[in-house]
Amino acid sequence: MCPPQPDQGLPPPLVAVPVPWKNTDPCQGHRESPGALVETSAGEEAQGQEGPAATQLDVLRLRSSSMEIREKGSEFLKEELHRAQKELKLKDEECERLSKVREQLEQELEELTASLFEEAHKMVREANMKQAASEKQLKEARGKIDMLQAEVTALKTLVITSTPASPNRELHPQLLSPTKAGPRKGHSRHKSTSSALCPAVCPAAGHTLTPDREGKEVDTILFAEFQAWREAPTLDKTCPFLERVHREDVGPCLDFTMQELSTLVRAAVEDNTLTIEPVASQTLPAVKVAEVECSSTNTCALSGLTRTCRHRIRLGDSESHYYISPSSRARITAVCNFFTYIRYIQQGLVRQNAEPMFWEIMRLRKEMSLAKLGFFPQEA
Repeated sequence: MCPPQPDQGLPPPLVAVPVPWKNTDPCQGHRESPGALVETSAGEEAQGQEGPAATQLDVLRLRSSSMEIREKGSEFLKEELHRAQKELKLKDEECERLSKVREQLEQELEELTASLFEEAHKMVREANMKQAASEKQLKEARGKIDMLQAEVTALKTLVITSTPASPNRELHPQLLSPTKAGPRKGHSRHKSTSSALCPAVCPAAGHTLTPDREGKEVDTILFAEFQAWREAPTLDKTCPFLERVHREDVGPCLDFTMQELSTLVRAAVEDNTLTIEPVASQTLPAVKVAEVECSSTNTCALSGLTRTCRHRIRLGDSESHYYISPSSRARITAVCNFFTYIRYIQQGLVRQNAEPMFWEIMRLRKEMSLAKLGFFPQEA
């Protein structure tokens, strides 16, 4: 078997040749044997031949390893850069979202603050309006209470001073005797006529009727209209019952010379906003109505006649006052009494049968007719 051939281009292998060693003098140093010198020279020759190839191989290896390191480093840096960009993008999105949330919260806070301020101002404004309305109603109520107290006191005085046993002849002029009443100028009556018309004044005529007892008969048409109205009480003037009363009694009773003021007075009476006040003679402010200067209590603002005015009226919330004569006051009071009674019926405050209520309304209509004709009680 042939021995393997050495690779071409490579130096032949070194062969160790045994060389005997010989001790020398220490002072002369070591001396190499000829065999060792041959091996050394052969190794140096071999190293000299394979040195350039090994160096070139090492350079190639270093280049390949440095390129691998660069590629791996570049990939690592790219991955890190991509990761950093992704994190930055997420943080930007989070910041944008938080910014939108903050803006929305600020806007909601501003809207809430504005609505709270607006609601607070609205509540304060409504409270002030309610307070002003309450104060106004309180003032009006006190004025009405004072007026009602004065009316009640006057009515009590009338009731006390006028009884069936001892009637007040000033309140009932028909009870005056002919000598006290005196003849009226320009009027003369026949005895029979006077006796038939005035049985209470002329007892010698043989009539037995007294002033407290008079003949009454229910008008069926009026009573039917009243019963229809009583089924559903209302203040609407279009119903037949109230339409008749307005046409026959209320309208004529409140038809004064001063038409403009008469219209205002009628509207105030129907709306229950008219106030009648007694006045003192020392405090009399000037009031001008329909070209009539009421600068004193000597002129009635409704009739325009020269009369002593002891009362004044106020329409609704107006601060103006109009001085009226006793006759005008009696006409207004008669209409007010009628409206007060039908309002009581409408509110369910009158607990009576139909017939007594009907006759009370007829009595109030009679008072309006008498006041329109000029009959009114004299004031003390």
